[in-house]
Order: sequence, then structure tokens, then C-alpha cells
Amino acid sequence: MPSPVCALVGAGEGLGRALAAKFAREGFDIALVSRTEAGSNAAAEAAALARTDARVEFQAADATQPESIGNALTTIAADMGDVDVLIYNVRDVFTRCEPLAMTYGDLEATFRTEVIGAFAAAKAVLPAMRERGRGSVFFSSATAAYRGSAIHPLYAIGKFGLRGLAQSLAKAYARDGVHIVHVRLDCDLDMPLMREAYGDKYDPKNLANTDDVAETYWWVHQQPRSAWSNEVELRPYTETWTY
Repeated sequence: MPSPVCALVGAGEGLGRALAAKFAREGFDIALVSRTEAGSNAAAEAAALARTDARVEFQAADATQPESIGNALTTIAADMGDVDVLIYNVRDVFTRCEPLAMTYGDLEATFRTEVIGAFAAAKAVLPAMRERGRGSVFFSSATAAYRGSAIHPLYAIGKFGLRGLAQSLAKAYARDGVHIVHVRLDCDLDMPLMREAYGDKYDPKNLANTDDVAETYWWVHQQPRSAWSNEVELRPYTETWTY
């Protein structure tokens, strides 16, 4: 019997790496989608190390170009089998500016990355999931999906849209057996980029361990149908929840 397939859109060296390793360890073949294969190397290596017989494939696509996302996932389904778990884990640029300093181009780029790309990914896998009556779709998000920002409005606007998409899809298609989840990460992730940003102030207890976060994605994937989550929030125990 072929292994189930987990497709990761945006599989970098942080959470993407941890998710690829976790789902490979649990018996999944792993399909990685990012702009460049080098961007998925850490995730591919982690998946192969987690299970030596795991099939790990890569497809190039750009989240701002929805057709490329759809084509990549269609190719994955043809080569590896229908996607059982889709994780949209794309990270946009964290641009700081005042709301009136946003440009139309900035807004369009944010919407393409956070919402249109996510929709393209979901649209590529949902018909087969609905036909089979099962499947999980995860959208990695942030606490910005719940509150606007005076200094990071682009990020907040994008995440608001992503949350609305996730909730709308869940309301429409959960009844068909597809579990759609908006994961709100109210924290910084313990990954190379953030360690570098923290510098001398880096303390692992103040960041979320990506392997631990990946465990929660797996737990939610296993939830019984009578008690599904659409909203899941995660934070380290030291997080102040913005006093």
C-alpha cells in the first residue's frame, strides 16, 4: 500500500523542516514546494533522516503566482498520489511601516502571498479530499490574524485574510470530511533566522521549539471528527500575551 502524502508549501529550515521530519516519521511521503530547491534542502534532509524509506519530492512554485502553486500540487498528485495533508507554511516579509506608508503594490503582494497563494494550494487539493471524504489542510498563521498593527499593518492585513479564508473553507467543506485548520503562532519560533535576530539576548525558553510545534500539527491531524479544531493557538509558557 502506498504511503500517504503530506505536501508542504513553504518548507524552510524552521517549522517546515520540523513538519517534514514529523510527518515522515509518522509514515508519510513528503512533497516540498518552494521557490527554489535549495530553500527546501533542510526539510528534505530532515524527512529522509526521520525515515530512510520516505519518498521526498520537490516542486518549484512561487506563492505570489497562484497558477504555479496549483501546477506544482497537481504534479505532486500525479506523481505521488493524492495529497492527504496540505500545510501552507509560507512566510511573508515582515515589513515595518505606518499604514499610510503602505503602497498599493505592497498590499497586492501581501494579499497574493498570504491569501491567494493559500487559496490556490487549497483549491488544488480540496476536490480530491472531498471526493475521498478525508484530508487535512493547515494554514500556518500568527496572532496578527486577530489584531491590527500601527507598525506592521501589511502583516496583520495578510493574516486577517488568511484566517478568513481558513474559516470560510472549514464552514463550507468540513461536512465533507476535510479538516481545515488555522494555526495561530503567538510567538517567535526557535529557528536560525530568529536566533540570529536575538543575538546575545537569545534564550530558548522564550521561543517556541519547532519540533514541539510540529507535534501539535500532528495531534490536530489526528483529532476525531466529532471534536475538530479550526482555530489552534500556540505559545511558549514564557509568552506574556502582550500585557
